[in-house]
Amino acid sequence: MPNPRILVSCPPMLGMIDEFDAAFSAVGLEYTAADVEQVLDERTLMEMLPDYDGWIMGDDPASFQVVEAGSKGKFRAAIKWGVGVDNVNFEAFDAFGIPVDNTPNVFGGEVADVALTYLLGLARETYRIDREIRASKTWPKPAGISVAGRSVGVVGFGDIGSQTAKRVIACGGKVIVYDPAFHPVEGIEVENASWPSRLSELDFLVFTCPLNEKTHHMFNRAVLDLIKPGIRIVNVARGPVISQAALVEGLENGVVHSAALDVFEIEPMQSDNPLRRFDQCIFGSHNGSNSKDAVRRVSLLAIEKINRMLTE
Repeated sequence: MPNPRILVSCPPMLGMIDEFDAAFSAVGLEYTAADVEQVLDERTLMEMLPDYDGWIMGDDPASFQVVEAGSKGKFRAAIKWGVGVDNVNFEAFDAFGIPVDNTPNVFGGEVADVALTYLLGLARETYRIDREIRASKTWPKPAGISVAGRSVGVVGFGDIGSQTAKRVIACGGKVIVYDPAFHPVEGIEVENASWPSRLSELDFLVFTCPLNEKTHHMFNRAVLDLIKPGIRIVNVARGPVISQAALVEGLENGVVHSAALDVFEIEPMQSDNPLRRFDQCIFGSHNGSNSKDAVRRVSLLAIEKINRMLTE
C-alpha cells in the first residue's frame, strides 16, 4: 500500500520544509511542497486536493467547494497550521466526514514580540528614521512618545493578547483589555472593558483577536469619532478586523497618528494600496509567527497530528 501523500501549503513551513523530511519519513508520509506566495486559490486547490490524503494548510480557502472536491478523491484529513481558523469551513468538513484540526496556543510569544516591536516603532518612529536615513540621506530627529504611563488597548486576551499585555506592562504601560470572554491571567494586571468604551483614553490600540462575525471591521468609521486624537494602532490579528477605508480616513485627518500592520484586508499588499501614502506607518507581510523556533515546533506538531488522523 503506498504511503499517504500530504499537500503542504503553509508558507512559513515551506520556508524550512527540508528540515521536516525526516519527520515525514519517520511516520511513513510523503509530502508535496506547494508553490505558493501567500495562499492557493480555490480553483487550484480543487484540482490538487483530490490527489492527496492529507493537507497541512496555511490561510488558504478551505471552502465548501474545496472540501467537496477533495472528498471525491483521496482527501481524508487536514491540519490548519497555526492558530487562526477563519479560513476553514468546519461545516463542510463535517458534511463530508473529513477531520480537521489546528495547532492552538503556539505563537503567543512570537506574535506578541512583533506586536511590541511595532508598538515601540510607532512610539519612537524608529522605522521612519531608518527609511529616511537610507532613502534621503537625511538625519531626522522626530520627537516620539514614551510607552511608560500611556494607556494601551489590547483587543483579544487569549495567548497572543495576554503575552502582548505582559510585554506592554514591562514597558510601563497601562493595559485595557477588550474581550467578551475575558478571564484574568495571574501575574498580568489589566483592566477589562467592553468595546468600544474607554477608547478616548487610549494612546495605543493593539488588535490580537480572532476574525469572526463580531470582530469583522470592528474598527470602522464610527470608531473614528470615539478614539483619542493621535492614537497609534497595531494589527497582528487579521486584516479585516480593521476597515481599511476607515483607517485611511483616520490617517488623512490626523485622528490616527500612525499604524503598524502585519496583516491587510487583501494580501499580499497591493502596489496601489492607499496606505502606502503614509510614511509614518509600518507594514509587515503577515509574518508575525514566523520565527525558526516556532515554525519548527508547530510544523512537527502538524505532522504528528495529521499522521494520527490518517492512522486512527
